[in-house]
Amino acid sequence: MDSWSTVRTDLALEARENIGDKAEGLHGVSVEERYDEENDVHITKVVVETKNGAKLLGKPMGVYITLEAPAMTEPEEDYHQEISGILAEELHGILPEPDKEKSILVVGLGNREVTADSLGPNVVDNLFVNRHIVREYGKVAYNRTKMHLVSSLVPGVMAKTGMESAEIIKGVINETRPDVVIVIDALAARSTKRLNRTIQITNTGIHPGSGVGNHRTAINQESLHIPVLALGVPTVVDAATIVGDAMGEHPVVLKELNNMYVTTKDVDQQIQQISHILCDGINKALNCLGEG
Repeated sequence: MDSWSTVRTDLALEARENIGDKAEGLHGVSVEERYDEENDVHITKVVVETKNGAKLLGKPMGVYITLEAPAMTEPEEDYHQEISGILAEELHGILPEPDKEKSILVVGLGNREVTADSLGPNVVDNLFVNRHIVREYGKVAYNRTKMHLVSSLVPGVMAKTGMESAEIIKGVINETRPDVVIVIDALAARSTKRLNRTIQITNTGIHPGSGVGNHRTAINQESLHIPVLALGVPTVVDAATIVGDAMGEHPVVLKELNNMYVTTKDVDQQIQQISHILCDGINKALNCLGEG
């Protein structure tokens, strides 16, 4: 394996692309692609079906849905609504028993003080949470007979709390007993064209910090003992990616840049826009439960 192939990515789509020609004959991994021409969104579904496929791809077994929207960073509210609608459909489709009432905990991972890592907290800030109201007044408070109970959590970072995010989430789960956890986090990409323009949805959970080599305890069904969905947007790329794109492979340079990550100069504005798209998509997905 050459040095370029070691560039990190959190996207299953890129992991598949990274193995090149081998992807065509990759057993245990299926791929479905479709293009929403009206909204200019490319949707790819990668399903890792076997342990061998997981080993070759370097991703856990499960479903990975990627939405690539080139104009997602543009300040067009109508387009953002279209993307959030597509996201809502895909998220609803990957929820276990989506039409059955559940208690759902939404977790925003990341560091508020580092803009490129603040996606999770920003999404949760504007989320529609109702668990406390329904527990106090019942569903009649929303004139509904059937709805998910939604709660949220921003566990912060270990440098400030002294605790792993997974430890905090486990404690909250033990007290509130949700049926499903949805985790939002900023990701790392291999391709600059996907930076802030791609959303990944997966039912495999997440390994916080893995894309930038900062491995933390996994947040998944195995560790939490309930289904865990993860939503993420790549907000940084490995600096070696940019060098590789511009100059081609150079092992020495790539090695020197291996621990450097970069983001866009207008990341503040883009994170704000993207967080609203994700928040709107989650709200729509969790509030489309039909009346019982």
